Amino acid sequence: MSKVSKVSNDPRDEIRNEDDDPNRRQFLSRVAMGACAAAAVGSGVVTLDFLEPKVLFEPPTRFKAGSPLDYPEGTVKFNKERRAYVVGGSSCVYALSAVCTHLGCITRFVPDENAISCPCHGSRFDTEGNVTHGPAPRPLPWIEIGTDEKGELVVDTAIVIPHGKVFRV
Repeated sequence: MSKVSKVSNDPRDEIRNEDDDPNRRQFLSRVAMGACAAAAVGSGVVTLDFLEPKVLFEPPTRFKAGSPLDYPEGTVKFNKERRAYVVGGSSCVYALSAVCTHLGCITRFVPDENAISCPCHGSRFDTEGNVTHGPAPRPLPWIEIGTDEKGELVVDTAIVIPHGKVFRV
């Protein structure tokens, strides 16, 4: 036996089908409008975020390190914020970067051993920045040091100078 579809001529069946369709259309229309509204709001938020400047505020590279008389021979002072050492030598003062040349860790001065060491990977440097124990491939960079009009030391961490260039006291 095969099933034969029955076509109804009853007007109530048509009314029932017409009533179901507008509800479904309205629902799908509302869902589509909601999706478009969500996409518009999302793209607006992304656009506003894009228009806002992404500026990295870093401290100035120049800082005052005090008087040259504050650095007798053998003195090592660490400026944590600027990541720099100011070292007093015999009748001179010089500055070193505190950033390890191995992987960029911040080194520490160990006064008992008169050495600068990297706490992360074990590199060691003398007070002139020379590598005494690896894995650091290069010595610590020397950075510019000078004086201002008042005679105070001014260190600029952005300017790397040749190894051994010192400020004479």
